[in-house]
Amino acid sequence: MTRTDPSVDGIRVAVSTVIFSLRRGAGGRGMSVVLPLVRRTRDPHEGRWALPGGWLAHSEDLEHAASRTLAETTGLAPSYLEQLYAFGDVDRSPERVVSIVYWALLREGAQLPLDAQNVSWFDAAHLPPLAFDHNHIVDYALWRLQNKVGYSRIAHGLLPDLFTLAELREVYEAILERDLDPANFRRQVENSGNLIPTERFRTGSHRPARLYRYDHDVELADRGPLPGRTLPSRKALA
Repeated sequence: MTRTDPSVDGIRVAVSTVIFSLRRGAGGRGMSVVLPLVRRTRDPHEGRWALPGGWLAHSEDLEHAASRTLAETTGLAPSYLEQLYAFGDVDRSPERVVSIVYWALLREGAQLPLDAQNVSWFDAAHLPPLAFDHNHIVDYALWRLQNKVGYSRIAHGLLPDLFTLAELREVYEAILERDLDPANFRRQVENSGNLIPTERFRTGSHRPARLYRYDHDVELADRGPLPGRTLPSRKALA
């Protein structure tokens, strides 16, 4: 068990994560952005759903804490993890709690472990009233995702290694919550320099579609002068 020391001069420090994935609708049509939430089993807000998280452990760096608390509460390991913001309004909790919030991505179809308790998936666009200020935090994370998808290859964190342009467009449409013109989208992504066409094709009831992959020499997102790091294990990804 990791020892925690969450208080600093009366202020408690927590780490939470908004982790996005994608789900297809009935009959495999349409995609929506979803996220796992954890039902609280104690006050304050007992019985309400909340973001997965926990206290910052003694001598633990923030990114490790985000990965650890996410694994402990949901059993999930993200394909992408980035610090979102620090939320510390005085009235956000009965105690003075500062939450360092991360946002993360999971490949489409990721499943919760069979033994996961008090954890469930929710459509990000149709959330119930959450504990604390977590509705506001999710809204902010969605805004960040929608903005970042326009200038980075962040969508790769939601896709398998190989994908068609139609599948990539579906991801963009789910994130942006609007339809995109197929021809314009193809032209833009092919001119971006991020995609590499392969010699493989997706076959089925329609015309075979070429499979693409992202150029792994290009970062998912611009992190500025931050140092490189190792991503969490992907063993929990479906």
